[in-house]
Amino acid sequence: MADDERMPLFGTGRARDHASDQGGATTPAARAAELNRILSRAAYAYYALDAPEMTDAQFDRYLVELKAIEAEHPELVSPDSYTQNVGGYVSDQFEPVRHARRMYSIDDAMDLDELDEWLDRTDEALGVTPDHPAAYTCELKIDGLGIALTYRDGQLLRAATRGDGTTGENVTANALTIRDIPRTIARAGLAKIQDGGLGQRVEVRGEVYMPKASFVRLNEQNDAAGRQPFANPRNAAAGSLRQKDAAVTGARDLRTFIYAVADSRPIAVGTQHDFLAWLKDCGFSVNPHARRVESSTEVHKYCANALAHREDLDYDIDGVVVKVDSFVGQGELGFTARAPRWSIAFKFPPEERRTVLRAIRVQVGRTGVLTPVAEFDPVTVAGSTIARATLHNIDEVRRKDVRVGDTIVVHKAGDVIPEVVGPILEGAMRGAHEARPLWDMPTTCPACGSPVVRDEGEVAFRCVSIDCPAQATERLIHWGSRGAMDIDGLGVELVGRMVEQGLLSDVADYYDRLDADTLAAVDTGRSYETSTRDHLKGDPIFVGRTIAAKVMDQIEASKRAGLARVLFGLGIRHVGSNVAALLSSHFGSMRALAMASAEDIACVEGIGPKIAATVVEFFSIPENVAVIERLRAAGVSLEQEGFGEEPERPQGLAGLTFVLTGTLEKYSRSEAGARLREHGAKVSGSVSQRTSYVVAGANAGSKLAKAQRLGVPVLDEGALDAILASGMPPEG
Repeated sequence: MADDERMPLFGTGRARDHASDQGGATTPAARAAELNRILSRAAYAYYALDAPEMTDAQFDRYLVELKAIEAEHPELVSPDSYTQNVGGYVSDQFEPVRHARRMYSIDDAMDLDELDEWLDRTDEALGVTPDHPAAYTCELKIDGLGIALTYRDGQLLRAATRGDGTTGENVTANALTIRDIPRTIARAGLAKIQDGGLGQRVEVRGEVYMPKASFVRLNEQNDAAGRQPFANPRNAAAGSLRQKDAAVTGARDLRTFIYAVADSRPIAVGTQHDFLAWLKDCGFSVNPHARRVESSTEVHKYCANALAHREDLDYDIDGVVVKVDSFVGQGELGFTARAPRWSIAFKFPPEERRTVLRAIRVQVGRTGVLTPVAEFDPVTVAGSTIARATLHNIDEVRRKDVRVGDTIVVHKAGDVIPEVVGPILEGAMRGAHEARPLWDMPTTCPACGSPVVRDEGEVAFRCVSIDCPAQATERLIHWGSRGAMDIDGLGVELVGRMVEQGLLSDVADYYDRLDADTLAAVDTGRSYETSTRDHLKGDPIFVGRTIAAKVMDQIEASKRAGLARVLFGLGIRHVGSNVAALLSSHFGSMRALAMASAEDIACVEGIGPKIAATVVEFFSIPENVAVIERLRAAGVSLEQEGFGEEPERPQGLAGLTFVLTGTLEKYSRSEAGARLREHGAKVSGSVSQRTSYVVAGANAGSKLAKAQRLGVPVLDEGALDAILASGMPPEG
């Protein structure tokens, strides 16, 4: 096989996926919590930042692992688990919009075997026989950004992103610049809406995408202007639609394919195939490659044909969506917590290439983790040239058994992030491979020379010095993030420039070194000409006084953010926002926490010995303590506001434990849980004899059944409304 020849693609997608690393988790509960953190962070990067940090395949592996753990340990399922949510993000940049009905995700089939399992399961549920086969509609899976278009009386009322599935972002002004979104439903389409559309409200859904040729032109323009290029057309489409200035959106070539509806009842159609025809009558853009089929063999043929011709299309696709054609059948099958049972997305295996591994180098991340990175001869994969890919950790290097000098297989799973599949060990290549030395992690940090540690039972090697220069940029960006100090304006590019120009090295520098004049003079617009980053090209673009003043106001306001946000912002290992809140509530001040022993910290409910040990380790490093003292001297609050005071809100639900299950109409389960906690209740993910009440929404499953079996009182959403309004348990 030639170096640039494609490797086999069909039927082996899952087989070549590697097991996710087990991190430091040693129990099912710890691993589930770790997986939820990983998935939530990755979803935020994908949906909010339009900058995915892992491949689709890797994300799917983590999600499959989490589902397996929760299936074996149902008590670990909570309303906040990623398995119970659609995924997505709602920015505060736009007005929030509540969808007419929830916009669900679609479950994935990673290979033909999984697709066949879904087809068999669906046929059985629908009572299919050879004489009465089920019909399916096959559609190309467009790699873009979900959008919902609401029409009233046939006129476009609003456009919104999918957001978190329940609430999206109002992007109407931007959507109006997209030429193929009709302002008015055509008369032929209105004729099939009840009363000719008068008084009717219809929400159709689809995907906003950017054609490949337009994507290339946009990145050429970005490169000429010294701006960061978009990673792929999907990110370009998402970033373009979510612009503050609609004129920027209008200057970019965005298009749509519409394929779904929130509620089909007002429309006189009964199948997905007929619905797509109705959409065309209305004037919407509908993908011309959708087909109605009546057997699994035809589904296979459609998928194979789509894969074979994906490169011929002027837009990106990453699979095929298969739907039960009949709307009645769809209604019978219903939904899980996050996806319809009547639809599946067959994901295309990634495109692969061969190349030669030239080096393995180490990068140091925000939390000090040392990550090996493969450097190989440049190769073109999925439309762009790649020459580097992360190897994640030493265990992954050992498991893949890649050695410098090997001929390796690389791909971009999800057409986003490069990944090394493994070495080629055919014929003489095996002998040459075995003669090469194994690669090992360094014993000191390559950035600062501090000793590298690896805790017992953990995969990661890490540098624990807070003043390590390699960690500086990531730590500084994290400090200003929404979950931490929430300093608007401290983006990746600006912080990176300030680090490069020697203005920032740790988070205390924001307060005792940075001022408006200094920030205004930061050059953000030029790019470096060489890999040594010693020559700038292009005209300087300074931050300027207006923006600098706004950012400095944000930095000043962040001094009052409170102890929990400071703890999270410091990036202490294993201390996420929830742990930070627990520590803040228990100890009340940074001084008290710094003086606490590991045993004291481990006694806090929800915090175990492992987290306690890392907190104590953090405060044992003089450089870390010095940064905290500089924060204190600069006026940053290191105490929990109201600590030791009686809560202002009456705690009428104190001592009661609630379990939420099913789909609620007015709230997400995380929102309902937060509201209950405000009144003193405890919210659990599992039903037991100690459960006070179960709140059951639509499609409630095993938790409702268990509550009924144990005799636990079951409440509907109306009762929940009354409880939240009064702050008291139901009477009787």
